[in-house]
Amino acid sequence: MSTKKEKSSFKQQFKALKNLGPFFNLVWETDKTLTTFNVVLRILKSFLPLIMLAIGKEIIDEVIHLIDTGGTDRSTLWFWVSLELACAVISELLNRGITLIDSLLGDLFSNRSSEQLMRKAADLDLYQFEDANFYDKLALARKQTTGRTILLSSILSQLQDLLTVLTLGAGLVYFNVWLILILILAVIPSFLGETHFNQRTYSLTRSWTPERRELDYLRYIGASDETAKEIKIFNLSDFLVQRFKFIADKYYNANKKIATKRAIWGSALSAIGTFAYYGAYVFILIQTVTGIITLGTLTFLAGSFNRMRNMLQGIMTRFSRIAEEALYLKDYFDFLKIKPNIINSQNAIPFPTKIKEGFSFENVSFKYPDSDFYAIKDLNFTLEVGEKMALVGENGAGKTTLVKLLARLYEPSSGRILLDGVDLKKYELIDLRNNIGIIFQDYVRFMMKASENIAIGNVGRINELPAIKQAAQKSLADTVVKDLPDEYEQMLGKRFAKGVELSGGQWQKVALARAYMKEAQLLILDEPTASLDARAEHEVFERFSELIEGKSAVLISHRFSTVRMADRILFLEKGQIKEMGSHEELIAKGGQYAELFALQAKGYL
Repeated sequence: MSTKKEKSSFKQQFKALKNLGPFFNLVWETDKTLTTFNVVLRILKSFLPLIMLAIGKEIIDEVIHLIDTGGTDRSTLWFWVSLELACAVISELLNRGITLIDSLLGDLFSNRSSEQLMRKAADLDLYQFEDANFYDKLALARKQTTGRTILLSSILSQLQDLLTVLTLGAGLVYFNVWLILILILAVIPSFLGETHFNQRTYSLTRSWTPERRELDYLRYIGASDETAKEIKIFNLSDFLVQRFKFIADKYYNANKKIATKRAIWGSALSAIGTFAYYGAYVFILIQTVTGIITLGTLTFLAGSFNRMRNMLQGIMTRFSRIAEEALYLKDYFDFLKIKPNIINSQNAIPFPTKIKEGFSFENVSFKYPDSDFYAIKDLNFTLEVGEKMALVGENGAGKTTLVKLLARLYEPSSGRILLDGVDLKKYELIDLRNNIGIIFQDYVRFMMKASENIAIGNVGRINELPAIKQAAQKSLADTVVKDLPDEYEQMLGKRFAKGVELSGGQWQKVALARAYMKEAQLLILDEPTASLDARAEHEVFERFSELIEGKSAVLISHRFSTVRMADRILFLEKGQIKEMGSHEELIAKGGQYAELFALQAKGYL
């Protein structure tokens, strides 16, 4: 549990308002026309309360005049009534227009900010996604891409109400300046209380981010098609529910304390404003009874004072809410400021049209951030052009880390990787990755059409069905697709309507097809056939060997019967090369590779 609770101050809240500038820039860039219309409509709406109160004053004074004089000419009365009706209709139309534009603009902004977040996440380094603190930042930022309609509407309503208050205030000052002073004193206590508790709420929400993320995770795994089997077979339901309840109750109790105090103090401070309002109201009534002001003026002043009081309270409360939201907006903009370390160097060069010398590791070491142990240590070897190299070793030996370095998903902590004698860092990053086809053991099962699942390997060719079919044929995924009801148009996975779930082996053939979608010069298969039986895996790798003739390849597999097809084998142990050579050479050497091969072979006897 989080024990350290962050505290925000008034200074922090005011400082957070600077986030509204970038926020409005994003809103403006989202749709300039809708933003302009929204502002114009709100300006027009802000003048209507004063106009309608002034018209109401004239109507009452005219009615009293007609009663006192017994007049029969009511044209002036009907003129003011007609004008008030017109203002009421205009006000309703403006409200409808503002609500519509707020909704449209809010949806567009949510879409735009989500797109920004997705693009930013794609630019960041892989190791950043493997850090818990980064996930907290991502979770906070993701929340700011939705529900921004409310913030946008709140800010614009704030500006609209401020303009209305200024116009109503001018009317009050004209009749009696003391009413304004009473009004200000009435709303300040409530404002200070709201601001204080907004700070407390923000501190609680932010400091509990890891726990709330865990609650979301427990909520998901407790009711998911992906975890249903394990939950049933291991009777995990009670365990997950109790764990969820423990964290949820603890968060609820912490939030309950703040909410209760907020309600008590809010009621007390609001009562001060109510007493002040009725004090001013009594003052206005006395002036009316003594004949200082007319009944129409009484109506105008009472209406203006009441509206201003409500608006000022709303402005003060809304200000605290906007300041709080601005603090949360900081999470979004802070995330956008995170910089990746793996970027293009200046004057980056294109990937070679044809690799001539291959990839060379020179004293390459790598350790994860905040780790004291090296995942890879002092590697020295060359992957020759057209060579098929296999990586063998126990789990955690550094095999996957090595191929991630090769694809520049990680950067060496020391040493360097060369391609044709040039440091890998000097090559255009996108060009480099376009020339490397890689399928990891933890490939993603995309809930998309079969054709799209395959085309993901080279998404630029997503509409090229012949290329997709060819890739499927190479990976043997065509045998899977032909049995699907809608073949390549079939939705895979059960998340969406009419989706069909595949077996683990079928999914792997689809995932393998992605590697064949690229005209890559280097292909890497990181245990992508683990769900296939030994015969099917052998068939896939045999086919793979035939289809990549002339290209370089790296294979990772725990099955030695498959590994032996490689030209050269690197046996890794604790991130270092323990043995290196062909299958025959390593067997003849009688080392650890030969021992493990014999153990595995014994299992088939």
